[in-house]
Amino acid sequence: MDLGNLRQNYKKAEFDIQDALANPIEQFKQWFEQALETKPSAEPNAMVLSTIGKNNRPSARVVLLKSIDEGFVFYTNYESRKGENLATNPYASLTFFWAELERQVRIEGKIEKISAEKSTEYFKSRPIGSQIGAIASPQSKPLNNREELETLFDSIQKNYEETNSIERPKNWGGYRLIPDYVEFWQGRESRLHDRITYLLKENDDEKSSSVWKIVRLAP
Repeated sequence: MDLGNLRQNYKKAEFDIQDALANPIEQFKQWFEQALETKPSAEPNAMVLSTIGKNNRPSARVVLLKSIDEGFVFYTNYESRKGENLATNPYASLTFFWAELERQVRIEGKIEKISAEKSTEYFKSRPIGSQIGAIASPQSKPLNNREELETLFDSIQKNYEETNSIERPKNWGGYRLIPDYVEFWQGRESRLHDRITYLLKENDDEKSSSVWKIVRLAP
């Protein structure tokens, strides 16, 4: 297995700073729509969430982007490893990679919990099995075996056999990452990739607001 010879020359597109939209969230939406159109079945909303725990060690996992507003929203168990990390250090990064478009987006910023009402609204929109799974799984905690998890699921499922209304568990809900750094990477030939970065800067004229500075970085 010669991993050193695994390479690809990127030629599909380019991304110039003059083509970048003024707001990175709007630019992200544009790229995301293109990712949806290119291969909608490949979960283009899959993203790597990286956090830092009490021991200052990074931890990363793939989660799903579920909405975009002033930030990027995902859902999880608040008592999971990622939830514990975010309770200790409320800063994180997100990474998207769309191989078909030869594109990557890196997003950094502060994490906040979304409102309980929004979490409940999304929870109730999920399939019943996913709702029960969220209640049954002691996420990130040790299990003796697979059967233990399935027994927990079956037990909870029986409790809800006669109702279609399941209450959202208090330890499950949404987070929003509010970006202060966003980088758009477009693969280019000979590894001369385009890297267009948005940096959030304080606006000297209006102290209550901020502006985005757009910068090209060397690949």
